[in-house]
Amino acid sequence: MIGDQFTFHEDFSGAGMARIGLGQGWLCLRACDIDAKKCRAYRENFGNSHLHEGDIADVKVASAPPAQLAWASFPCQDTSLAGGYSGLAGQRSGAFWAWWRIVEGMKVAGKPYDIVCIENVRGLLTSNGGTDFAAICEALTKEGYIFGAAVINASLFLPQSRERLFIVGIRGDKELVKGIASDKPAPLWHPQSMQTAYEHLGEKAREHWFWLNPGLPYVQKPKLEEIISDDPKGVAWHTQQETKRLISMMSPENLRKLKEQKDKGERVIGMLYKRTREGQQRAEARFDGIAGCLRTATGGSSRQTVMIVHGKSVRSRLLAPREAARLMGLPDSYKLPEKYNDAYHLCGDGVAVPVVRFLAETVFEPILGKSADDISAGKMVAAE
Repeated sequence: MIGDQFTFHEDFSGAGMARIGLGQGWLCLRACDIDAKKCRAYRENFGNSHLHEGDIADVKVASAPPAQLAWASFPCQDTSLAGGYSGLAGQRSGAFWAWWRIVEGMKVAGKPYDIVCIENVRGLLTSNGGTDFAAICEALTKEGYIFGAAVINASLFLPQSRERLFIVGIRGDKELVKGIASDKPAPLWHPQSMQTAYEHLGEKAREHWFWLNPGLPYVQKPKLEEIISDDPKGVAWHTQQETKRLISMMSPENLRKLKEQKDKGERVIGMLYKRTREGQQRAEARFDGIAGCLRTATGGSSRQTVMIVHGKSVRSRLLAPREAARLMGLPDSYKLPEKYNDAYHLCGDGVAVPVVRFLAETVFEPILGKSADDISAGKMVAAE
């Protein structure tokens, strides 16, 4: 710690959402991202003193200050359908290994991370038949970390459906994880795909594994009505003809949903994506108070559309940049890029802020507190 703050490195930092989620009790000592536009936004909000703009492979371990937590939201394209599941051998997601070189190098240099957190899409559990996930687990095992994982949906904290995989490695023994580990998989955090991935791990990796169970989140999440504005900035409402065209793209089931909302006679906010189904572009809407997962154009998805229904009246428009930021848990004080596409991409390619805060409160901070107690008592924490 430095003063009363925990310390961390934020790699593949993007807009700095992990940093915001960790909060004021954490001090960022180094950040890195290769995307110039994201780096520009990062500097606008946090300054430039600790940001390395460039390839993660160029980060120098020798000059890197020691930190307690290493956060890595490495590129997910190759672990998803959009990237053809080429996985850690892919050009983009393969950047994980360049980052892991830093983890290894920090240990060799006598300044190992106490905790590493790896964030990616849920598809990492199954990409390349589960061998990518197993490779990460083997790497954690080799470096002496005990580790667990959880799939967390941002909809527990925000009105956005956004499942992400979080792998947490802890330098120490399993005594440290009492209180955040369960004896068996917990349905909320460990889907069947994770249980299957665990079954494919080698014996040594299983010995280092624990079922990460951070407990139930108790938060009052904002409602979609609080996020969507009647007077948005950066977007214009569609013409009636444009809205009718969207409706004409709906399947019979989606038209039924729309009619159901019209019949209520109340103001209802729906969220809509255009998707290709059986070679035909369709408009798929949901009216359950939850937005679809924000995605980027590079992820092969359209931009999300807002549809407001009030009786027979139906209006539509693109999701505004500030609304996208709110769906990620970013405060309105966060400075977004001026261009729509840049702001939308920045938000859609980030990690949900309150999910990070949840992990900090339930996992990182308690573990680091226990580690400090063990060190002060003269106990050996580092796994051999």
